[in-house]
Amino acid sequence: MTSGGGRPPSLLAAAAVVAGLVVAAGACGATAPARDATAPTEKATTPPSPAPSTSPAASLPPPTSAPTVPAPPAAPTTTTPPYAPPSPAVAPAPDGGPGTFGPTAGGALQGKVVAVDPGHNGGNFAAPSVINAPIFNGRSSEACDTTGTETDGGYTEATFNWLVAQGVAADLRAQGATVVLTRTSNTGVGPCVTQRAAIANTAHADAAVSIHADGGPAGGRGFAILEPVADGPNDAIIGASRTLGDDLRNSFLAGTGEPVSSYDGVDGIQARGDLGGTNLSTVPKVFIECANMRNAADAALVVSPAWQQQAAAAITAGLVAFLTGG
Repeated sequence: MTSGGGRPPSLLAAAAVVAGLVVAAGACGATAPARDATAPTEKATTPPSPAPSTSPAASLPPPTSAPTVPAPPAAPTTTTPPYAPPSPAVAPAPDGGPGTFGPTAGGALQGKVVAVDPGHNGGNFAAPSVINAPIFNGRSSEACDTTGTETDGGYTEATFNWLVAQGVAADLRAQGATVVLTRTSNTGVGPCVTQRAAIANTAHADAAVSIHADGGPAGGRGFAILEPVADGPNDAIIGASRTLGDDLRNSFLAGTGEPVSSYDGVDGIQARGDLGGTNLSTVPKVFIECANMRNAADAALVVSPAWQQQAAAAITAGLVAFLTGG
């Protein structure tokens, strides 16, 4: 996501990615509003609830999908070797839409449901008429979704988000959780931010995280947790979301060595009232901007499969801390 207004059109060979496995748009917008920002509210478009799967990973059936937009025709990508993403390690829905995946082992998260939202999508750049369609984010109007940002070398945020999300999903399932992914490929379009929120809400997730990387000033680096501001629909989850945000901030700092953002938020935390993914959430939810793709030091990290693995493990640790009260 970019800290400026637009996003260029353009990520973990997941170490323990599952065999068989809401951006959310605008999360990288300009300097965020204060925690008490106010604006109008609206309803989310709710897709059909994905059906949880509890079968083993080796025989996991295709996930329930909830298509919201048509997949675009094949289009060229700016991502070039050696950074091309591997074949998806989850079982994608026919259209790459959302899917629900059961645990692969027992553990501390048995019985928990976690929504993991890989921000943006690899095909967004080819469908401007779809992703630019206006939606109401609970306070104001914004685009359905965006393309996300990229490194100066052309490595896209959508790819990074997708690879890290697969690692998080695999780690969570290995500890007993059921994971709901808002998209199951990196070649589709969307879903809209309203639908990403609705997917987690419909699943009655115990926690939700939207995974992103920022497109901030080249001289700034670090990660930030974006927390919701009360706006009506999300009033009941503000306190829990702040606790989730603190747990994720602490685990990411300890697990990756990445500093807190030098330009976004205070001590790694930024309240945002302009994100449909949290404005419309009825389950505890935050965004994480893992790094600044426009900063040279951070860009070298986000293209590294080893660091993507660290990022996934750190996000998982924060979710486990939140869900177990640790």
